[in-house]
Amino acid sequence: MAELMESSRYAALRLENQLCFPLYAASREIIRLYRPHLEALDLTYTQYITMMVLWEEQEISVKQLGKRLYLDSGTLTPLLKSLEAKGYVTRTRCETDERVVLVRLTETGLSLREQALNVPAGMRTCVRLSDDEAAALYKLLAEDPGL
Repeated sequence: MAELMESSRYAALRLENQLCFPLYAASREIIRLYRPHLEALDLTYTQYITMMVLWEEQEISVKQLGKRLYLDSGTLTPLLKSLEAKGYVTRTRCETDERVVLVRLTETGLSLREQALNVPAGMRTCVRLSDDEAAALYKLLAEDPGL
């Protein structure tokens, strides 16, 4: 009886009872599935989502980019340096406020968008969800990623 009470006392610590674990595992698997699609673009997944924001915005502050992608400056700085070295973006200080660093898409970075058009379709073949299930999952997760 003592073992049963002890077992139920720690049930909340069982991996199978953690919402975070299937989310973590699914995230890792999705990123793994993206890898072959992104290798042709010479991008990591994090670089890809950064480029997606830049394809939408053309120019954005590092602070706003980090906020949009839920990334801190320690992650963004090396990522942006790498994208800059590839010729996809430039980083400059804002003329009106030198504390603000702006990231701008280059022509080379913009042209990469054409090559990226096949990535979403390629990923749809990898994910075993119907369009309705994918939309419902997206809606649920996007409502408040910070939960």
